[in-house]
Amino acid sequence: MATMTIRGLDDSTVKALRRRAERDGTSVNTVTVRLLQESLGIRKKKRTVQYDDLDHLAGTWSEKDYREFQKNIADFETIDPAMWK
Repeated sequence: MATMTIRGLDDSTVKALRRRAERDGTSVNTVTVRLLQESLGIRKKKRTVQYDDLDHLAGTWSEKDYREFQKNIADFETIDPAMWK
């Protein structure tokens, strides 16, 4: 393995690398190597999709899935009169 020195990094780049390393819980060197490998196509970038809603589920249920879901939530639709006295 080679050792390299990178000259000419501006402050904002250095700060961004440090923030990324802290966020990832790793060293600046590890982050820099990973970013270089990903940008050169040597290493595939990990892509994690984070959903903030349920849009990715829209249209994925079959009629059978829907009926089963409705059956399983039926108890939530009933009202216990004793609780409302």
